Amino acid sequence: MKQESCDILVTYENHKRIMEHLFPGDRDEYGAILRAGVVRNGSYMRLLVQHVQPAEFGTDYVAGQYGYRALTPTFIHREILQCRDQGLAYLAIHNHGSGRRVDFSRVDIESHERGYPALLDIGRGVPVGALVYGRRSVAADIWLPDGSRRSLGTYRIVGDEITRLYTKPRRARESNGEHDRQVRMFGAAGQQILKASKVAVIGLGGVGSLVAEYLARLGIGNLVLIDPDEIESSNLSRVVGATRVDVETCQLKTQIAVRHAREMAIDATMHPVAADVSRQSVAHILRDCDFIFLAADSMRARLVVNALAHQYLIPTIQMGAKIRRGNHGKLEDAMCAVRHIRPGSGCLWCNGLIDPTQLAIEAKSDSERKEQAYGVHETNPSVITLNAVAAAHAVNDFLFDYLGLRTGGVETAYHHFHFHRGKAQRVIPRRDPECRECVHRLAMGDGLELPVVEG
Repeated sequence: MKQESCDILVTYENHKRIMEHLFPGDRDEYGAILRAGVVRNGSYMRLLVQHVQPAEFGTDYVAGQYGYRALTPTFIHREILQCRDQGLAYLAIHNHGSGRRVDFSRVDIESHERGYPALLDIGRGVPVGALVYGRRSVAADIWLPDGSRRSLGTYRIVGDEITRLYTKPRRARESNGEHDRQVRMFGAAGQQILKASKVAVIGLGGVGSLVAEYLARLGIGNLVLIDPDEIESSNLSRVVGATRVDVETCQLKTQIAVRHAREMAIDATMHPVAADVSRQSVAHILRDCDFIFLAADSMRARLVVNALAHQYLIPTIQMGAKIRRGNHGKLEDAMCAVRHIRPGSGCLWCNGLIDPTQLAIEAKSDSERKEQAYGVHETNPSVITLNAVAAAHAVNDFLFDYLGLRTGGVETAYHHFHFHRGKAQRVIPRRDPECRECVHRLAMGDGLELPVVEG
């Protein structure tokens, strides 16, 4: 019977700490403990590296009784208690000198079988296990409280780009002719990654409907499409796939998006969700996504998705278009924005893009806003050409970052395009080291509540 696997996600900074500790250049063996957030969705499991605790050579990592070197009992006990108290998985790591292939030795496995049953008892429900690193490879042996064990699926490094490591090189399956032209750009292996991915689009209006189409055409295998609204006549000028019949029959935007995506992605799995992302049941679906596109314009959606990105190490892009007119009808601004939210980098809170006052207003009903002199939401101008620029830039950035296609380091940035002035801005997001959102939530997984409402 084939052993189930477990994916492991780590920020670029934490992976860098791991590799610098394990491979200082002397070809010796080193060890450490990782604390990792846990994500469970049915049988699927993902671990998120939250903290790297190096073992001091000669003090915490010493000559072994059975193998070459080993972690000391004192160090192990201290760390398993930390993991238990925080609800985090315990992962012991060490290195081998290999390159693109790595695996545990017989001595390694025997040590796991001697020690991990006792660690599971001490951990009281947290997974325990081990990783062994080659220079360009990783293997895993994860022990779960139910007695099962899991090997590594994919080890994913989430930074400005997304890098993947495996236990051994994978052979890409040949792609069908449907995606032949794009496979010529990034290869069959890239197409296979897209097909295996779960990507969410939140908000299926002028920008989000275009994003959903682009992702379907690229061959994303699993699409989560979220929007609570029905189509309206004012949407027809910019929501792709929508018709007058849809307006007359009160079709949901999710229904239109699925129908349109199906025209070009017959085999893709579609998850339409006609509800607000701020609801607990909806946010729960997104915990094991590989990438999120946020095209909803509410502060509540920004709050929840910002938390998901950092708590679950999910790279995210928030994008939209904005048109502002002055008191006398003069065009003051016509722009679109594409903002990357990368775990370990500055979040929307750090950059002043979540307004607490507006959050409070959105929490009120229309009648409450009127009574308290807030007014009701005024419809914003929207033009499909501006939306298309935001959608195309966002999906293009996803493609190049997600498949590691860029040449040289390109730092994650916000891109602002001001069309009436013919100006493009590239802004490096700031990071507040004291931020209670992106710092406090980082890689905590299911061990922390999301800022959602029940339902």
